[in-house]
Amino acid sequence: MINLSEVTKNKMVSSYAYRIDFKNSEIAEKVKVGQFVHIKLSEEFTLRRPISICDVKNDIISIIFEIRGKGTEWLSKVKKGDMLDILGPLGNGFDLSNCGENPIFIGGGIGVPPMLLTAKQVENPTVIAGFRNKDYIMLLDKFKKIGAETYVTTDDGSFGRHGFVTDVLKEKIETATAVYACGPTPMLKIIAEICNENDVFCEVSLEERMACGVGACLVCACKIKAENEGIEFKHVCKDGPVFNSKEVAF
Repeated sequence: MINLSEVTKNKMVSSYAYRIDFKNSEIAEKVKVGQFVHIKLSEEFTLRRPISICDVKNDIISIIFEIRGKGTEWLSKVKKGDMLDILGPLGNGFDLSNCGENPIFIGGGIGVPPMLLTAKQVENPTVIAGFRNKDYIMLLDKFKKIGAETYVTTDDGSFGRHGFVTDVLKEKIETATAVYACGPTPMLKIIAEICNENDVFCEVSLEERMACGVGACLVCACKIKAENEGIEFKHVCKDGPVFNSKEVAF
C-alpha cells in the first residue's frame, strides 16, 4: 500500500546514520518485525529506497539508514512536516512463535536497527550488536531501555569488545534457543554455520539491491537451497528478506 506519510523527526543517531520518524497509522497497524518500507525520493531518482523498520510506537514508524549515495543523502535532508511517498510494510519478517526462553538477536552495522523492534517482542532479550568503530554505534540506550542484555563489538576495539558478533555468539550458543540476525552477508554466513552446527533455530535477514520491492523484477534474487542439492532463486523483497538459515545458499 502506498501512503503519503508526514515526517515528524529527522536526527543523526551516529556519525554516519540518520533516524527518520514518520506518521502513518495504516502502515503502523500492519507492521511485523523484520519488514521494511520502500521510499520514493525526489523526481531525479528513478528507484525507491528500501529501509528496514526500526521501531513502531502507536502511529509513528522509525527507520534508520546510513548515507551510501545521493539518494540516501537526499533522504537525510528531509524536514519535519515534509511528506514522503512510502510503500509498505513489505516482505516477510521474523518468526518468533517458537523462539524459546533464550533467543539471541544479532545486528551488524545498519543491520542493528531492525533488531530493536524484534527484540522488544520478548522479555529480557539478549542482543549482540557489531559496528566498525565507536563512531558507528547507535541504539544502545534503546536496547538498555527494553532490558536487553547487550554485548557490543567493534572491528577496531574502539568501543566494547574488540572482535566480531560471531565471537560472542560462539560463547552463548550453548544456551541459545533461537537466533535472529541482520547484517552483512559474510557475518550471516558464519552465524548460520554456528547455529546449524549446534542445531539452533536461526533466521537471517538478507540485504540485496532492489527495484520494485514487490517481486515483479529480478534485481533482488538470492540463492536458496533446493531439493537434491540444487539451487533455486527467490526474491528478497517478496519471499524474504527473512529466511531460515538452513535454506540460504551462502
